[in-house]
Amino acid sequence: MLTVIFPMTLGAAALGAMLGWASVRFRVDGSPLIDEIENALPQTQCGQCGFPGCRAYAEAIENGARIDLCPPGGEAGARRLADLLGRDPPAPGMEEPSPQAAVIDEQRCIGCTLCIQACPVDAIVGAAKQLHTVVGTLCTGCELCVPPCPMECIQMKAVTENIDNWAWKYPVFGIRRVN
Repeated sequence: MLTVIFPMTLGAAALGAMLGWASVRFRVDGSPLIDEIENALPQTQCGQCGFPGCRAYAEAIENGARIDLCPPGGEAGARRLADLLGRDPPAPGMEEPSPQAAVIDEQRCIGCTLCIQACPVDAIVGAAKQLHTVVGTLCTGCELCVPPCPMECIQMKAVTENIDNWAWKYPVFGIRRVN
């Protein structure tokens, strides 16, 4: 039995050592600025900016793309990016999207799970052939769940501001980063 275990252990150790060496040798360092930009974005991965996700948009911003293309981030998000990058903030009056959330008409839902698969923030809960519902506090209003629904039972409803979901707005004045 030891004649089998010893060569297997030796082979596993050799492969582990080769993988460790390859991970050091072929490491690709990313830009820390891209990580900071991505963290400043709302992480809805909705593609409304014209890029396939927040990471791709962050890379484009680092290469000079406009900072006011993210509808879920709105004017406050664009100001945050301007402060981070030392750029001029966007002109006031950028179209600020009204907060909205998905609502599923539970009478028409057939439990196909297509909306669950489309939701980038896992705000829809349910199981196959079971009733689905949206967790309103998690929904970012990106509308990605609406097109895949075959029963057209998902609507976007405006979120009214109340004591439970109210938050401080980003300050009107910008803080400049000094390099």
